Amino acid sequence: MPKPIIDYSKCSTCKTCVEVCPMEVFAVEEVDGREKVVVKKPDECIGCRACEVQCPEQAIKVED
Repeated sequence: MPKPIIDYSKCSTCKTCVEVCPMEVFAVEEVDGREKVVVKKPDECIGCRACEVQCPEQAIKVED
């Protein structure tokens, strides 16, 4: 089963992954007063890698 992983040291919270994911796997949450992209529904990932390919910071990897 594919599993998207966010490298928060690279993530700029641009929300591209939220916009391109056809399965709505990602969401934006407020953590410590700041917006943060999280993998909200990892079991819904279909492994299309749209998030990985389109992330401008290369902060997402989809592991099989």
